[in-house]
Amino acid sequence: MKVYHTVDEQIVELDHIDEKGSWLCLINPSEEEIKRVSVKTGITLDFLKHPLDSEERPRIEVEPGQFLIIIKVPVARGSEGSVFYDTIPLGIIITKDYLVTVCLDDHPIFSQLLNEPVLYTFKKTRFLLLVLIKTATLYLNYLRILDIRSTELQQRLSHSMKNEALVELLNIQKSLVYFTTSLKANGIVMEKLTRTQLVKAEEAPSTMLVKMYPEDEDLLEDAITENRQAIEMSSIYSSILTGSMDAYAAMISNNVTVVMKFLTSVTIVLSLPTIIASIYGMNVGLPFQHSPFAFLGIIGVIVGMCGIAAYALYRWNMF
Repeated sequence: MKVYHTVDEQIVELDHIDEKGSWLCLINPSEEEIKRVSVKTGITLDFLKHPLDSEERPRIEVEPGQFLIIIKVPVARGSEGSVFYDTIPLGIIITKDYLVTVCLDDHPIFSQLLNEPVLYTFKKTRFLLLVLIKTATLYLNYLRILDIRSTELQQRLSHSMKNEALVELLNIQKSLVYFTTSLKANGIVMEKLTRTQLVKAEEAPSTMLVKMYPEDEDLLEDAITENRQAIEMSSIYSSILTGSMDAYAAMISNNVTVVMKFLTSVTIVLSLPTIIASIYGMNVGLPFQHSPFAFLGIIGVIVGMCGIAAYALYRWNMF
């Protein structure tokens, strides 16, 4: 648990949570920390625990004196050689005196927020909108990385079918599915936030925790636009990759068919010498068995029949 507060337009980290207007950043908190924050801020335990469920769906919940919004944020998993992307919940809880974020990982969004030129921890609506737009921007950045990586893998596969490249493409496809699903859910939350929760400050009741100020309207519009763009990019990349994977599957099947045709043709050609040699290997009287040129004659017949069979199969496109 870390506590930040804006002092003279500078973010300062505190060692206590007594300062009103502070931002409490909880990263995979312990049960003791959750109870401590709940007692100090008045936030229900459920609101603090919901974002710690990795399968939690994006949504908005409102209770008297507290407001919870859960969104899905992207995270990179795996090692440097095999990176794939997943999504995890990020909870933002707003009360009259505090702003609390709850997440399972130390997400890059937190460091981006701390690097903002001016971040006011007591401006809760501005903080919420900054998180939304930075989340959508991060999705866009990861999508560009996935697109570049996908293009590189497709170029490699056009020269040689490697299982490693196919596995990486499958990881990319899985990441795009996670992104598309999470982005659409985030978009629904933003639309709901716009329709029912964000009211202009001059029209909002005094008890409302999240109010829309004039300087925040452009930020909200940017967040929704960026999220829609990320949804479109993710859907397009996913469709392209699905088509590419289907094409590679057809290519692999076709290559197997070609190899099987070739091996079948070779088997047919090689079976002819075996048949002739088997006949002349029988312990019975055979034509030309006493002739000194019998061996050469048999070899000539074998070569001739193999040549005729190979030529016929070639004309039938079996080679």
